[in-house]
Amino acid sequence: MKHLIMTLTALVVALPAAAQQYTTAAEVRPILDATRGKWVAVREYDGKDLLYFTNLLAWRCGVDTISYMINGGGLTRLDSEPCHEDEAVPNALKSNDIMPFISQPLGSIDTVEIRLLYDDGSTDSASYQRKNIMTP
Repeated sequence: MKHLIMTLTALVVALPAAAQQYTTAAEVRPILDATRGKWVAVREYDGKDLLYFTNLLAWRCGVDTISYMINGGGLTRLDSEPCHEDEAVPNALKSNDIMPFISQPLGSIDTVEIRLLYDDGSTDSASYQRKNIMTP
């Protein structure tokens, strides 16, 4: 019994060191795979279409590049703040200078394509129709 208690104590002490920080492709890819349908959202606000990237930005650590294409136009790289790897929550969104959305003319977003380049060199992509990513 004493050996079991010592083993369990050692495991509990070691857990924080083994905890995931979600800063690598291997750690964030399963989350982004599971939330693929929510990578982006469109909201009509103040006479504009706002295209939100909040979910992608919340899991940006482990992703080198987030790019998007609206209505089949040119591919644009999304600006994002760096990963805060030296902090307890490295994926926290802290910047007041970088918004989690872009603004477009009202009703102008019909389709959105997202392309990701992970830090391990792998890629992923998804395409969306406006009606499927509209928010109230």
